[in-house]
Amino acid sequence: MPTKLLAALPEFAPAKVNLTLRVLGRRSDGYHEIESLVVFADIGDLLTFFPGRKVELSVKGRTAESAGATEDNLVLKAARTLAERIDGLKLGRFELDKQLPVAAGLGGGSSDAAAALRLLARHNDLSLDDDRMQAAARATGADVPVCLDPRARMMRGIGEILSDPIELPELPAVLVNPGVAVPTQDVFAALAAPALTSPVQPGDFIAVNADAASFVSILTARRNDLEIPAVKIQAVIADVLAALQASPGCLLARMSGSGATCFGLYGSASAADDAAHRVEKSHAGWWVRSTVLR
Repeated sequence: MPTKLLAALPEFAPAKVNLTLRVLGRRSDGYHEIESLVVFADIGDLLTFFPGRKVELSVKGRTAESAGATEDNLVLKAARTLAERIDGLKLGRFELDKQLPVAAGLGGGSSDAAAALRLLARHNDLSLDDDRMQAAARATGADVPVCLDPRARMMRGIGEILSDPIELPELPAVLVNPGVAVPTQDVFAALAAPALTSPVQPGDFIAVNADAASFVSILTARRNDLEIPAVKIQAVIADVLAALQASPGCLLARMSGSGATCFGLYGSASAADDAAHRVEKSHAGWWVRSTVLR
């Protein structure tokens, strides 16, 4: 009798967007403590898992070439890190369809890694709350824990302190990346952040539940501390922000993460679609996507 083939398991890896990002200070070990409101888009990469005997990865897609060496991919790091913590973990081959810009402030690699952990959890009947799963996420990368269960949250520390999921209004948005590299370490190096005398402790998170209009007002009162240093490194980021701000119906334009991707928020999906069309038409070399953040 032929061996029964196990079905392939697909998993969506959504883009992560930092609606706010406050740098609280630099620790003695060189890491920066932050506070950030994180949401996820309805666009991203697709990771497919094929059960097998060993961990493997193949990468295809629009941005596959810029994703770097396969052996350095966080998908492999996540799978191997989890396997180190769980004896007899059932493994397999991953196929990554890479669509998001790389090193763009959208947490693409971290979201891919988190998707790999979710796939392994499904294949091995593990809970995402399993301590070993959480430890593997933290060991893989600072943004992986918040991407593991991709719902809106406040994030603190170096990414390990997370609030409960937050119910937010759906936010029609446009994401724009001008196709330039902004190394995260360079952005933090250009930021004049005070030193921390002790690590940030868990505590009350900013209350952000509100209707769409009130929520945008809350966001407007805050900012991304990395935006100014990132613009100093890549002035084109200011051009992206200006293009979004000039588009009809834009309620707020801001950079995500350490850049260079920026987002614009709009009052309706049709306004976001129209803005995306206008920006893409006037800047043919930019990556532009209309989406919904939640």
